[in-house]
Amino acid sequence: MDWKIFAMCFGAVFLAELGDKTQLATMMFSAQVKSPWLIFAASSLALVASSLIATTVGCAAGRCLPETPIKIAAGALFLIIGAVMLYTAFAGGRAA
Repeated sequence: MDWKIFAMCFGAVFLAELGDKTQLATMMFSAQVKSPWLIFAASSLALVASSLIATTVGCAAGRCLPETPIKIAAGALFLIIGAVMLYTAFAGGRAA
């Protein structure tokens, strides 16, 4: 097992999820329901399922496409999402 790759992936996903809408939703559910283990299990399973989908799609894309177009597309997507978020924030929360 390549521990460097493991640590990089864990760190990136962990930091990306901190303060994320899904984490806030999990906190909201935990506050409303008096069964924290049920909420933990459900939110963990949801993250595992979404990670499985992302891993499967990424693996398939890695086999079918060269690395450079994947990196360019990922970078462009992050820039577009960031621009939309900034626009929404500065437009007073109203999307166009």
